[in-house]
Amino acid sequence: MPQNENKAPQTEDAQGDFIIGRHPAVSALKSQQTINKVFVQEGLKADAIHDIVKLAEKRKLIVSQVPKHKLDHLADGQNHQGVVLAIAAFEYADLDDVFQKASAKDEAPFVLILDNIEDPHNLGSILRTADAAGVHGVIIPKHRAVGLTSTVAKTSAGAIEHVPVVRVTNLVNTVKDLKKRGMWIFGTDMNGTDYRKWDAKGSVGLIIGNEGKGISPLLKKQVDETLTIPMVGQVQSLNASVAASLLIYQGFSTRHSL
Repeated sequence: MPQNENKAPQTEDAQGDFIIGRHPAVSALKSQQTINKVFVQEGLKADAIHDIVKLAEKRKLIVSQVPKHKLDHLADGQNHQGVVLAIAAFEYADLDDVFQKASAKDEAPFVLILDNIEDPHNLGSILRTADAAGVHGVIIPKHRAVGLTSTVAKTSAGAIEHVPVVRVTNLVNTVKDLKKRGMWIFGTDMNGTDYRKWDAKGSVGLIIGNEGKGISPLLKKQVDETLTIPMVGQVQSLNASVAASLLIYQGFSTRHSL
């Protein structure tokens, strides 16, 4: 007998991790991401929902038609657009995976190092920009920083499936390892070189600091050159994902001679 999906949401659903929204769901279903179950809102006739169900059936996944209030609960108030995927935890890459990705494209590695980014929306936005600009990998710390959550996945609009994310215990030691591999490390600072003069050709790592504190002192000591984004307004700081986007695309433009 089919499970009654109209009853109150169960605790185990709330404790899982989810991909929320139509576009992220399609991207995940077309990828190799492990998906445990597909929830779609009962009664919706939209073509996008029909396509999602077809993709799920192709992968032989369980599809449950559920009332809107269950999806509201699973999505924790986010705009789910009538679809939520229950997923296994996102898998993190190894540092070697990042270098292999660059090698496969016959390109010098371009890596982002995120120093204690705490806002999942910032991380998701950064991943989206990194994917668009051909960044080969992103490195994040295990502690005092957001990991790969469902909110990050939704904000990334599918980029989380394409950009390797390496999670490390110690960023300082990781940066030292990158430098031993021949990588030149850049970071942001109020007194750095104008970022518009940055030539990012070659093997480069770019450190983006914490939303409020910037780059931690010990990590800043590992930076080979600092970059600054000139500002003339009264608020002399930018959102971490905005600052990252400006710097990433400056790097992209010099690496691809635009």
